[in-house]
Amino acid sequence: MTLIADILLLAATLGAAVYCYVLAGRLRRFTALETGMGGAIAVLSGQVDEMTRALEKAQQVAGQSGQRLAVLTSRAEDLSTRLELMVAAMHDIPAASPGSLALQPYAMARTPEDREDLRRVRLVRRRGSVMEAAE
Repeated sequence: MTLIADILLLAATLGAAVYCYVLAGRLRRFTALETGMGGAIAVLSGQVDEMTRALEKAQQVAGQSGQRLAVLTSRAEDLSTRLELMVAAMHDIPAASPGSLALQPYAMARTPEDREDLRRVRLVRRRGSVMEAAE
């Protein structure tokens, strides 16, 4: 009986050794960086890192754009208020007669060159910030 138990114990030990050898080979192939799943995992890990950096950068840019938009919106609201006040002030000015100097500002010029300068339309735009000029 002891001999049978020893033979069964030896067979079980050999079976476990073969099983461990097969598992070691599979694990070696699984973790191979060039061809196995280890390579795929390494590539995916790199892609996740790149996507994380891209997402952080996009969030930063979106935050800056939101702040800039808020500043521009408040500036536009201030300008619209000023324009409304100007239009309201224009209602208080009496209507000018067709021959008055109000309709012909160049009539006050002394020389023909001065009249020509006054006829030219001049547009002046002031920048609100340095960043606005860079856009």
